[in-house]
Order: sequence, then C-alpha cells, then structure tokens
Amino acid sequence: MAKRRHWIEQLAHVELLTPKPEESLHFFRDLLGLEVTAEQGDSVYLRGWGEWFHHTVKLTAAKEAGLGHGAWRVESEEDLEEAARFLEAKGLGVGWVEEGDLGQGRTYLFRTPDGHLGELFYEVEYYQAPPEKRAALRNRPQKRPYRGADVRRIDHLNLFASDPTPCRELFQEMGFKWHEGLWVQGQVEIGAWMAVSNLSHDLAFMRDPTGAKARLNHLALWVDTEGEVVRAAELLREAGVFIEYGPGRHGISEAFFLYVYEPGGNRIEIYSGGYLNFDSNWGPILWEFEDLAERALATAVVGGPPPDSLFAYGTPVVHPQAAPQP
Repeated sequence: MAKRRHWIEQLAHVELLTPKPEESLHFFRDLLGLEVTAEQGDSVYLRGWGEWFHHTVKLTAAKEAGLGHGAWRVESEEDLEEAARFLEAKGLGVGWVEEGDLGQGRTYLFRTPDGHLGELFYEVEYYQAPPEKRAALRNRPQKRPYRGADVRRIDHLNLFASDPTPCRELFQEMGFKWHEGLWVQGQVEIGAWMAVSNLSHDLAFMRDPTGAKARLNHLALWVDTEGEVVRAAELLREAGVFIEYGPGRHGISEAFFLYVYEPGGNRIEIYSGGYLNFDSNWGPILWEFEDLAERALATAVVGGPPPDSLFAYGTPVVHPQAAPQP
C-alpha cells in the first residue's frame, strides 16, 4: 500500500457568517464560553480556553448565515507548496494570499468539488495570555474561565454537499482517513466521516436533499465530559436557545452530542467523547440509511430517532420550512 499523504495537520478554524452578529457573539462568548482574541472590520475572532492558536472560530457579519470558509493547517511550508500544486492540478485552486487572515501567514485558497471555500496555511500566531489569565499548568494556554458551557476547543466541521462522493474522494487524496459512511442500499452515498488526526472525524460531508451546493450542516465544539454536554443543554435551555436534538449518543463516532441553533441560524453541535483511531488501515465502517428508520443506531444509541431537520436544514437556508419551529 502506498504511503498516505499527510500534508494537513489539523482543522485550524472555521469562519461562520451571521446576519445577527451581536446576538451570535453573545451566544459564542457568553453562553458557550469562547474567548475573544480580536475584532477587525465585520469579524470577531474567538477561541476555546484550551486552544493555542490565535482563533478557531471567526464570526463575520453577513446578509445570511452559512460557512465563510474552513481553514486547515499543514505541517510545513513544503507541504503547503505541494498541497497547493495538487489542488491547482485538480482545477480547484483559487490562489495565494501572501498575507493571510488575522493570526496566520501565507495562505492558499481552494474550493471543494461542491464549492465550499477552504484555506491552507502553515505560519500561525499562538495565543499569549495576559498575566491575569496565565494558567498554573504550563501545558494550558490560559486559566480555565468556567464561563457558560466552558467549551475547550473546536472539534469538527460537517458540510452539506449536493454529492458527497467527489468531496470525500478529494480529501482522501489529501491524506484523510475515511472512517465511516452512510449509504442507501450500498449504492447512494449519504454521508462520509473522515479524519486527518486520530479523532473519529475532523470533517464530514452529508448529501444535501435540496441539491444546493456548498452549504453548512454544522460546526462542532468540544467539552471535556458527557456531563458537560448535559450541563450545556440545561444552560442553553434556560437561556431560551432552541435545542434541535439531544443530549444523546451517536452510533457513528460513538460521541455524546447536543444540537442547537445559534442566533444567526447556523447549527452548532456541543460534542464530547467518541473513539480515537490510530490504525491507518481501519475502516470504513459502512451503515445503511435504513438503520436510522429501524433502530436509529447510526445517529443515536440513546437520544431517540433524529428529527428530519438534521438531514434537511442547513445554512444558507434554502427551504425555511425545513427548520423545526421552537
């Protein structure tokens, strides 16, 4: 077997677009507990208390909700050059930005086969805590704030695609492991869960039932324990945030989950647990869509059957009726 490419190191950050920037900022900062590291133009940059990078979530005011871009850090400048040549040859390159976004260096922009905007970069600014926030533990970037849901870090990005197969195949060529898949009778691919790290997945693609391109299904943020997911559910319910699904445990990934909508309309998952995979030859584990209807196992071991909205609602909104009513 040929050695797997490993240009990409990790999911670095995600830009979310929101038509309600002040309300979205309150949600991420005060209710989820993210830290604000900078504000520039129409954007606010945030990070979890356990993250070393300048930011992992970028909120940008926009006309409608959705994904601005997903950004991936590569392992070296040489990897950045190689990955850029690969994407250029595929006809998916957008081009270089010599001075990238706030907190990062030279950046290569590309699009997935479905049209999602992506970024690759190597140089990154690390967070430096002011004296009042310095942690006693040297392996923490700052003191734990114990604010809101107390989100520690970004976990994964789940994207809608009009056809997930070419998107999955592209990222496999870029070195991602295909861990799990959801199919209809083994013939139509509904979803793919992929990882470039040892997590159950850093990236997923779901078939968009509307046929639209480049939409966002959800961004997942990590808390340390299942109990903290339950605590987040209580906190967010008390704050009047609509809970779409959970708390519960996924079959795919085995993780504990909670799905909510932030004020701008983007779906956010609060996430913990799940398996780790260290075997490059493991998987994919393929599930049948009928498992959802008959036993709900692929989507939830506990937590009940998933609502239809989980597979239909995304941002930007195409069919408003696909969103459940609080």
